[in-house]
Amino acid sequence: MFGQAFAPAKVNLFLHVGAPGADGYHPLCSLMVFADVGDQVSLAPAEALDFTLTGPFARDLAGSGDNLVQRAAQALLHEVRGPRSPVMLVLDKQLPVAAGLGGGSSDAGAALRLLRAAWAPGLSDEVLQGLAAELGADGAACLWGAPVMAEGRGERLSPSPGLPVMPAVLVNPRVAASTGAVYSRFDALGVFGDVTAPPLPDLFESVEEVAGWLSLMRNDLEAAAVELAPAIGDVLSALRGEPETLFAQMSGSGATCFALCASDIEAEQLAEGLGRLRPDWWVRRCRLGGPWPETA
Repeated sequence: MFGQAFAPAKVNLFLHVGAPGADGYHPLCSLMVFADVGDQVSLAPAEALDFTLTGPFARDLAGSGDNLVQRAAQALLHEVRGPRSPVMLVLDKQLPVAAGLGGGSSDAGAALRLLRAAWAPGLSDEVLQGLAAELGADGAACLWGAPVMAEGRGERLSPSPGLPVMPAVLVNPRVAASTGAVYSRFDALGVFGDVTAPPLPDLFESVEEVAGWLSLMRNDLEAAAVELAPAIGDVLSALRGEPETLFAQMSGSGATCFALCASDIEAEQLAEGLGRLRPDWWVRRCRLGGPWPETA
């Protein structure tokens, strides 16, 4: 093995989305954090550049043509000159697909970090971040897996306030929420948000403080996503009805939702209870924050 890199799930603690501009893109403002659960990307020796999928959600990507890991490899190939060792990229897909967790962007970021180490260790962080940004709105933020404020189309990044490690539970009802379809419905509803960055403290000292502040924030895509996939509403109702939940909201364009809890014990209780109640849902206890070790 040439190495492996962790591709953490991204969670939008809030997501404010404005009306589309003349170019069709929606401005946004979001505080993104990362979970200690996610996918793994590995490099192995090979005779030619190749790609393979493993893991419980591999089938959902198989046959879809090129994905962001392959596109990341091609982008770096075009950037790097000189001989390059052929490698096999292995994506262990542990996260649901089309789940609002930035899985594809995070996978691409992990691939870029690994391939830089193998092919071009002298390549600057700035160049690597530029390549990641070209792969999608979440690309730049997901490259490093560290909490960040994202604005513009997601490419304007600024430091996050200081955050505690936040015990949490991720729940996906095992329905896919197409980002394009959610945005189309969002445009049809015509209820656009203010994307001015909200006032932020320098430091949140506790998860309770984060939850209280988030109660004033929104995910502007939530109503559109719930209309398209009512199961998202079922998840939110279930999370918000449990005593262990401090705050619950949808991440990204759905369909995954998250709940913040006061402690690991309460997060575990919430995850176990929901797992028993709805064994058909994907439920994971986690911690939110980041960046996490590559072996998380």
